[in-house]
Amino acid sequence: MLSKFFEHLGSYFLMLKGMFTRPENGKVYWKEFMNQCIDIGFRSLPIVIIIAVFLGAVMTVQTAYQLISPIIPKYIMAQVVRDSVILELAPTIICIVLAGVVGSKIASELGNMRVSEQIDALEIMGINTKSYLVMPKIFSALIMIPCLIIIAITLSITGGFLTGILTGIMSKEQYTYGLVEGFKAFGILVAMVKAFTFAFIIASIPAYYGYNVKGGALEIGRASTTAVVVTCIMILFADYVITMLML
Repeated sequence: MLSKFFEHLGSYFLMLKGMFTRPENGKVYWKEFMNQCIDIGFRSLPIVIIIAVFLGAVMTVQTAYQLISPIIPKYIMAQVVRDSVILELAPTIICIVLAGVVGSKIASELGNMRVSEQIDALEIMGINTKSYLVMPKIFSALIMIPCLIIIAITLSITGGFLTGILTGIMSKEQYTYGLVEGFKAFGILVAMVKAFTFAFIIASIPAYYGYNVKGGALEIGRASTTAVVVTCIMILFADYVITMLML
């Protein structure tokens, strides 16, 4: 079991090392990079918007349900929602969802290319397939996923604001004051570190499993499932490590 783990780990780092070569055709690489930005970023935007708004709304209602003491000012609820969304909910929950949406797509796409021998054909043509197929996915994820996290943070706080106002939990002034009071910009830095780390995990691990598929259609499904599971576990592990180191 341990030897299998180190075998996968070594193959994973060799794949990453093999990416960094000079592109054979810069325009082709740029086109592939832009296509991946659209796939990873813009096509994931609807699900991110829906989840982010409801995250903020649910967090506001749950916080109001728990903080029922008249001693506690109502603006504290906004502070709890703000810090929870920025530090944990938006980066981690959104990236776990993206691991299923984006990660499974990357793994199945590369797996299908491997099984149908498209990768072998590209290598025969003298193209570095690791650089051409994997690198644009990782770079586009490193750009688009942090942008999605920023959008998710904004929409979650907005969703909490609308829920607080419409349900009468707190007034507009109380929520706004709670958002500003005690705010530390360091929390945004932590969220961005998590976003970039999770983005790299979401793109690279499924790419590894898809690139190294052996067999047929059944193995593609298994590789896609394994990639999502391993990606989610690594996101949670990285979340714990970053939180311990930075907070």
